[in-house]
Amino acid sequence: MDASQSSSDHSSQYLTLRLGKEEYALDILRVQEIRSYEETTRMVNSPAFVKGVVNLRGVIVPIADLRLKLGLPNVEYNDFTVVIILNIHDSVVGAVVDSVADVVTLRNDAIKPAPQFEAAIDARFIRGLVEVNDRTLIVMNVEALLSNAELGIVA
Repeated sequence: MDASQSSSDHSSQYLTLRLGKEEYALDILRVQEIRSYEETTRMVNSPAFVKGVVNLRGVIVPIADLRLKLGLPNVEYNDFTVVIILNIHDSVVGAVVDSVADVVTLRNDAIKPAPQFEAAIDARFIRGLVEVNDRTLIVMNVEALLSNAELGIVA
């Protein structure tokens, strides 16, 4: 890359997922693995959106339901419900989603700022919106969404 090119010319890969009728995208570099949902061990005094913890090969991993975190209606888990295991700020966190779809490559300059509304979803959790093949993806800021502070974990 020569000095005349800006960082907005870069593209990155994103994992797409569904929460209800909406499609979201998160940085694939944060994804460690995708697992089927398994029962968790509930922790006292944890936020309502934290389903509990699981032992993942010797690592205790908090599992957060993204529907609840984002203020969406709760649903019964089914065969498509998965947990995306993420690496965020040197921590491992699981995110329960309705389903995962595919991996897309997005140009950074194609991600447009989301309009700011008085909404249930905190603007810090959304990087922006992008159109991909007649689909509108909501690009998530998983670092803000699932940081230890947001999960109520004291380091």
